[in-house]
Amino acid sequence: MLKSLSIPGLFITGTDTAVGKTFTAAAIADWFVRRKFRVAVSKPAATGCVHRREGLVSEDAEFLAQHADAKFPLHVICPQRFAEPLAPAVAAEREGKTLDWKAIQNSLDEMSAQSDMMIVEGVGGIMTPMDRKFTVLDMAEWLGLPTIVVARAGLGTISHTLLTLMALRSRKMAVAGVVIDRYPAETQNIAEETNPRAIEKWGKVSVLCMIPEFSGDAIPRLPKEVVAAVEPVDWGQLAGLS
Repeated sequence: MLKSLSIPGLFITGTDTAVGKTFTAAAIADWFVRRKFRVAVSKPAATGCVHRREGLVSEDAEFLAQHADAKFPLHVICPQRFAEPLAPAVAAEREGKTLDWKAIQNSLDEMSAQSDMMIVEGVGGIMTPMDRKFTVLDMAEWLGLPTIVVARAGLGTISHTLLTLMALRSRKMAVAGVVIDRYPAETQNIAEETNPRAIEKWGKVSVLCMIPEFSGDAIPRLPKEVVAAVEPVDWGQLAGLS
């Protein structure tokens, strides 16, 4: 069990895995960096990590660190790392390990003491099991941060998004809004065109922005169209900084 975060921040979750959480979190972190905030980024647990000379490394944590201008080492940003691309509870069990919540708490405390705000990215969807007892939803509830839900643009996203919102609200958690990732601004079909409005209507939530599809690599700099998409949103107000 984790303590509520001692500084303002945002929790980034998604409607599924590989939905764009890391990319969205990095773009929001960049927004704060450009406004001279000391931004901490946290990926408490990651799976599908790669073997490097220094050990297991989360590429998601590397991406977040790159765009947050992070001053903390990767093992602090992501204290729990597993090799297989599975839910943390499953990956840990297959390695004969248990998730170390104390290590996660220590990393959050260390970064909080030297930062103005923190962006925490979950793993998988909101109901992904972290260990034998707790899910990402439990972790988000403990931290007490406003939550951003990252959703896909296409068919099926309405149900996935509403179910995620329902889970969050079942714990009376603050939902800051929805971000739609990889939105095909020029070639959208009927579902992609109508989904954002339907999510707002049925989810009683704001679609904060739609991050467009882009070509090329996002490292080392975010594409200008992505920066433009997140720029109008007052992420500081959503995080409780203003």
